Amino acid sequence: MAVFTAVNDADLAGFLTHYSLGAVLDFRGIASGIENSNFFLTTERGDYVLTIFEKLTARELPFYLDLMQHLAGHRVPVPDPVVRDDARLFGELHGKPATIVTKLTGRPELAPNAHHCAEVGQMLARMHLAGRDFAASQPNLRSLPWWEHVVPEIAPFVEGDTHRMLLEELAHQRAFFASADYASLPGGPCHCDLFRDNVLFAHGSDEGGDRLGGFFDFYFAGTDKWLFDLAVTVNDWCVDLATGELDETRANALVRAYQTVRPLGDAETRHWRDMLRAAAYRFWVSRLYDFHKPRAAEMLKAHDPGHFERILADRIGSASVGSLS
Repeated sequence: MAVFTAVNDADLAGFLTHYSLGAVLDFRGIASGIENSNFFLTTERGDYVLTIFEKLTARELPFYLDLMQHLAGHRVPVPDPVVRDDARLFGELHGKPATIVTKLTGRPELAPNAHHCAEVGQMLARMHLAGRDFAASQPNLRSLPWWEHVVPEIAPFVEGDTHRMLLEELAHQRAFFASADYASLPGGPCHCDLFRDNVLFAHGSDEGGDRLGGFFDFYFAGTDKWLFDLAVTVNDWCVDLATGELDETRANALVRAYQTVRPLGDAETRHWRDMLRAAAYRFWVSRLYDFHKPRAAEMLKAHDPGHFERILADRIGSASVGSLS
């Protein structure tokens, strides 16, 4: 999240005329992230998040908001879009689609242990199963077709082993995506970006441990293979940030908890390494693109492409990452 589009008091007042949320008590921008303009909003009715979509169009947006509403209705803890007085889930600010969603409680756990990973794994599986009867479908917009489009644009910026890995991994993923095994993998609506900073925990709960508060930031969601969503999550929650290597204790806790809700099939088990590589490649390509072709923003924290380059290199070369416990 970031602020690319500024919102003044008059802008906000005009937008809120379409909602029944009462008087504004607090409004401020959110600095983290790189895709949309986001603001914390507190009114007489409660705490919310206002998002202005910098890339998503009004035609694309209903998939994400309807999915969040669907999951919230199935008791998956996600932000629930606030319905406007005209029954719509979004409007327009500065010529761009914008929405208000409920704000979850808790804060991100940026140094997770096995308990946190198990909580995330179990809820991720619940989310996947809850999405089975979601009627809409939209591809993951940062999958293979996008890689094929942007890799030629960023390849001239890198050289040596980095350039070679960028092109060789694209070829590997093309072959994997074209395989019969890939086609057989189960899937449905996926978060596709379930990093540590997109999950909240209520710390020191009455139950004696940190309790998962919910998943948020669904604006990279898409219809994809559930194994891809699991791999994206493991690659962030269970990684040594300095080396990119998997922490086996955390990875086993997350995957085992996931499988208590949705056991993995044989093809998923066979292609775990391939999907870990796909998940790492997706974010490496994205970060290379954002680094070499940046956009201006009032508040922006760039992400290091080298982090996912190290993760991908480990998933390709490590002998242990292909197994599932």
